[in-house]
Amino acid sequence: MPPPGPAGPVRGVGADTQHADYRAAFNASRLAMALVDHEGLVVSANDALAALLGAEPDALRSRPAADLVDLASDGRSLLAYGEVLNGRSSCFRCTRRLKHADGHPVWAEVTVTPVPGGGRRVLLSVADISDRRELQARLRHLQMHDPVTRLPNRTLFFERLSSALDTSSYEHGGTGRIGLCYLDLDGFKAVNDTLGHRVGDRLLTAVASRLTECADRDAESRGGSPLVARLGGDEFAILVEDSTGTEQLADLARSVLAALQQPFDLSGQRLSVSASIGVVERAADGTTATGLMQDADTTLYWAKADGKARWTFFDPERNAHRMTRQALSSSLRPAVERGEFTLEYQPLVCMADGAVRGVEALVRWRHPQFGTLAPNRFIGIAEEDGSIVQLGRWILRTACRQARRWELEHPAEPPLFVSVNVAVRQLWDSDLVADVGGILDETGLAPHLLQLELTESAVMGSAGRPLQVLQALSDMGVRIAIDDFGTGYSNLAYLSRLPVSVLKLDGSFVRGFRYDDGTHPNPADETIVEAMVELAHRLGLTVTAECVETAGQAERLRRIGCDTGQGWLYSRAVAPDRIAGMIGISPLAV
Repeated sequence: MPPPGPAGPVRGVGADTQHADYRAAFNASRLAMALVDHEGLVVSANDALAALLGAEPDALRSRPAADLVDLASDGRSLLAYGEVLNGRSSCFRCTRRLKHADGHPVWAEVTVTPVPGGGRRVLLSVADISDRRELQARLRHLQMHDPVTRLPNRTLFFERLSSALDTSSYEHGGTGRIGLCYLDLDGFKAVNDTLGHRVGDRLLTAVASRLTECADRDAESRGGSPLVARLGGDEFAILVEDSTGTEQLADLARSVLAALQQPFDLSGQRLSVSASIGVVERAADGTTATGLMQDADTTLYWAKADGKARWTFFDPERNAHRMTRQALSSSLRPAVERGEFTLEYQPLVCMADGAVRGVEALVRWRHPQFGTLAPNRFIGIAEEDGSIVQLGRWILRTACRQARRWELEHPAEPPLFVSVNVAVRQLWDSDLVADVGGILDETGLAPHLLQLELTESAVMGSAGRPLQVLQALSDMGVRIAIDDFGTGYSNLAYLSRLPVSVLKLDGSFVRGFRYDDGTHPNPADETIVEAMVELAHRLGLTVTAECVETAGQAERLRRIGCDTGQGWLYSRAVAPDRIAGMIGISPLAV
């Protein structure tokens, strides 16, 4: 047999040398590593792994690698690890929170890969990422907390809220309910504007401290851990998970309000503030974060509208009214174009002979969803958004056209005048004089057969442009009436300077008159009405009494000297054809 060639011995020496080099590198590596057999037991571990876990390298030998790096606590990770051991996967990586022998936590990135040519052995490497995790935690804290108050910010609040609304979090006990106090400070802008943002920031920090104290007291008495967050500006929120009902949230809101009403001493600056709080409490199931915050915001608005320095509970009925109002507002302008409005007319009756002298035009909205709506449901909205100008122009044109039609259809009878309500915004936002003149020309109605009604509060404050408009209309021959007289400013000095023709006495005075049912009259009301009628007549004005409901009231008003009456005694507001049947006769005879 020939002697072995040089290649044989060289290959063996080289392999041994290479193996020794690998072993030396394995032991000297700063990366914690272990060689693991196909059964998952540690064959050898380097010093770095031993130091990471606080153990001796020999003590790690023959121990299950999965136990050393806590893979057994996660079924999915353990399954993926087994796939690598069995050669069905080429790599597995996960992050684990390990525990050092002395008790301190160690965050580690665990990687398992097969050893090439290692005979179903795998290499376990464990990288200490504790510093990286700590940095990430610090960055997340900065990202999730307000720099001024150190409270959780809007991002963390919504993260916590979304988690709280996850119904699975209530599967293991808990009430399945959630509560929220949403508040902002009343008058905080004035603090910033007068004392500066530095004092404002100190105030916000002090407020945050008191809110936290209130939340802590609630947690001590009822359990749980309410989250106090600053959502921005002077807005704060207290989130109560697993709330026990409305009483808990009411108690919390009361304590917050009381705490914030105590004066703040900020480096010599003594400040007093208050807060408005919107409170919502309900079952978490079926609640969305958006819906909860929207309702809380609405309720906060109510608290401010009701006078500030108070807390208010969410009211579904009140909210439904708000939603209806919003729906009406969005559809008001198109409704005019679609012809959804109609006019009804209520007779204005001469108190002396009972004949119909005129009518008041009252608008109705035939809403496709909400049915027939009276003016008090939408006129205020129209005044707010400016659509009253468009609607008012339609009412004026329709009423004048109808009055002219009655005049042409009953030439033998004295023509009826028509009274149309005008909002003060129409005096400012439209060319009312041109509108009235154009409509009168278009319909052929004489100016003296048109009466425009404005509320006392609107007319009595008239100056500048509104007064000029009223004067121009009066010069045109249109009559101006003050509606609901006696309930507003009642500034009698204005009556001698304004171009007013008619006073319409508010119905509250008429209700105090003698009734046919035998109830006692209010002498003061009769005296007031008698004085106002006498004053009006001395100023050359006529007087119309509203809300005349009984024959006794009508008789007393007639004796006092009231000129015309309006009310259910004569007729409710009716369609135009019903008015046509009253022309020339008393409505009581119809």
